[in-house]
Amino acid sequence: MPLYMDVHHVGEVSLDDVAKAHAADLATQDEFDVNYMSYWVDEANGTIFCLVDAPDASAASEVHRKAHGLVADEIHEVRAGT
Repeated sequence: MPLYMDVHHVGEVSLDDVAKAHAADLATQDEFDVNYMSYWVDEANGTIFCLVDAPDASAASEVHRKAHGLVADEIHEVRAGT
């Protein structure tokens, strides 16, 4: 499946809040054949990045929508380098 990096511009954000949202993603992802692999948080700029293995961008977005409602502002298909 393709890999996607999604980007959320949320303003004020904490690592703890994102950890809770990620846990909700993990609890929801199987329904959409998605695997939320990792996330990064830029607390100073209020930005969250999520790496997800998904059949398509829509499936990745639906997990966020159902899990916690924080749908990404951007989603990009990416390929891993070495």
